[in-house]
Amino acid sequence: MTQIAIVTDSTAYLAEDVREAHNISVIPLSVVFGDDAYREEIDITKNEFLDKMKHAEDLPTTSQPPIGEFIALFEELSKDYEAVITIHLSSGISGTYQTACAAAEQVSDKVEVYCFDSEISCMPQGFYAIRAAEMSEAGHTVDEILDVLNEMKKRTKAYFVVDNLNHLHRGGRLNGAQAIVGSLLQIKPVLHFEDTKIVPFEKVRTAKKAIARIYDIFAEDIKNSTSVQATVIHSNRAEKAEQMKKELSQAHPQADVVVSEFGPVIATHLGEGALALGWYSR
Repeated sequence: MTQIAIVTDSTAYLAEDVREAHNISVIPLSVVFGDDAYREEIDITKNEFLDKMKHAEDLPTTSQPPIGEFIALFEELSKDYEAVITIHLSSGISGTYQTACAAAEQVSDKVEVYCFDSEISCMPQGFYAIRAAEMSEAGHTVDEILDVLNEMKKRTKAYFVVDNLNHLHRGGRLNGAQAIVGSLLQIKPVLHFEDTKIVPFEKVRTAKKAIARIYDIFAEDIKNSTSVQATVIHSNRAEKAEQMKKELSQAHPQADVVVSEFGPVIATHLGEGALALGWYSR
């Protein structure tokens, strides 16, 4: 029996077969349209979300899981596991990590829960959960798993470009002045995570040049790596994402490139049409 349970939240956007194969528990965040809250991937699919976005009078908001849901999950896992490692989206854009830690304190008499702030989101966050689950299955200790996750963090990166900065600005995930300047000048800034928050990395005039710049950053970062796990992430840009995957795989044979998506919660803040490249190198 595996002694260490692995938990993440829905913004890792792990495919169901991956979650089941590695026995990863997922706790959902929600998108809120008016008075109605929908747990992503449970109450609303990506396509249903995009359709509602097109017809909504106001932009939706998002909400983190209630602490009670964390407590219930941790208590349930305590029946079969000696410890839990719970891995969440960046604490700089959501309170989910902090809520998980608060819940961990409340169940400390039943099970030891270790919280890990991925300082990122989407499939790069999922990479942490998969690696932790693989190590748990192999019989590694909590300390060994956390050491590897912290080493991964030094080599995990993501850069992205959005069609419209207003989503990030209105959701409070980007500085207002930056959003206004970008809108006025039609700039497509390359964005990334820095100190847990989303900030501009470079200002580029067009989306095409922004993607090219991300390709350059990727190539420079992995030039001495023998093994790279990468993901092209998109919001309703499947054809473009597949094209990027093909180009990157051909240019960098050492990289295992997969396509993933921005689900409802993250797409609420990035908007339709967003593209990203995330990776970690070994």
